[in-house]
Amino acid sequence: MSNNDLQARITEAAKAASGRASVHRRHLHANPELSFEEHATQRYIAGQLDEMGIPYKEIAGTGLLAEIKGEQGAGPVVALRADIDALPITEANDVPYRSTNEGVMHACGHDVHTSSLLATAEILNKVRSFTPGTTRLLFQPGEEKLPGGATLMIRDGALKDPVPAAIFGQHVHPPLEAGKVGFRPGIYMASTDELFLTVRGRGGHGAMPHNAVDPVVITSYIITAIQQLISRNTDPTLPAVITFGRIASDGGATNVIPNSVSLEGTLRTLDEAWRKELHVRLNKLVTEMAASMGATAELTIAHGYPFLKNDEALTRKAFDDARRFLGEDRVVELPIRMTGEDFAFYTHHVPACFYRLGVGSPALGGERPVHTDTFDVDEACLETGSGLMAWLAVKALGA
Repeated sequence: MSNNDLQARITEAAKAASGRASVHRRHLHANPELSFEEHATQRYIAGQLDEMGIPYKEIAGTGLLAEIKGEQGAGPVVALRADIDALPITEANDVPYRSTNEGVMHACGHDVHTSSLLATAEILNKVRSFTPGTTRLLFQPGEEKLPGGATLMIRDGALKDPVPAAIFGQHVHPPLEAGKVGFRPGIYMASTDELFLTVRGRGGHGAMPHNAVDPVVITSYIITAIQQLISRNTDPTLPAVITFGRIASDGGATNVIPNSVSLEGTLRTLDEAWRKELHVRLNKLVTEMAASMGATAELTIAHGYPFLKNDEALTRKAFDDARRFLGEDRVVELPIRMTGEDFAFYTHHVPACFYRLGVGSPALGGERPVHTDTFDVDEACLETGSGLMAWLAVKALGA
């Protein structure tokens, strides 16, 4: 079959599957589950795979691995990944598919990723007689929570027997209109570590600070010094961020100096060597600075996701394949971003391409950012997302 004919079949199949994709998305959105608790979600996905006659197995606890074998002879394995977990956010949207699980919401678009991959499975199942090789579908739990479901999928063999020649993942992107997609070859997203710092002094009366060791003042110096690790110790050409988003004392009042102050933050960078060096420097800085002021400090660094690197050749080919499938005006190149994704783990094992799926629309009344209680999408994105992922898969398979 010619490329033009195969593209036409995939385009037609994506249109046919879009209605069911919307049904999937609304069901999943109304029934979100937190990381590593996706039991009903797993059953729903399994039921859809059963209906399509696609074999699968449970993996990583609440995940699934399914495979669609092409009928045009031997070929590589190409993996496609969708994350399935939701966030601890109470939804504010007044829509028919509003979350029925109070305090839990698909606020990062994983309902879109999952429903899109189910539609992609439907498309690939329809064209398998025209394609070689095997498409491996990874429905992954726990993207939003350390250690990241990707590590468990890899541990349980998602990238083995045989090793995939490529893996693709997509993520919703509200700044892009539905119908558009974006790519970034090379390093694309940051590593993500969590910082937990406690500074211990000696409490006392606010009017007699000389009798206390004030952890509030000491903490303020430490925060400023930590920021100088970025502004004065990091290569200016290397993106790096340290942000503290939470600070609290163990008591204190207008006239009470507390005994300790606790902070929580994040460390992000695009270089693994500098990431490792920052861990050492942070520990040394907080310990010695606190000691110099009569206090103690304890820093715990929870190692998160590595930086995400898109394979240059694979991603440039995917960029070109996407322009052919969607049209040049619907495919853009993206800037580097300091957010993180556990898809990054896959990118350090096999050639990978992680791209963005436009979901925005003026009809939504403005941008609906991810990780907010009003996040929502233009469901036209489902046809684009499923059709393009199917097309990228068959092109990577050599069809």
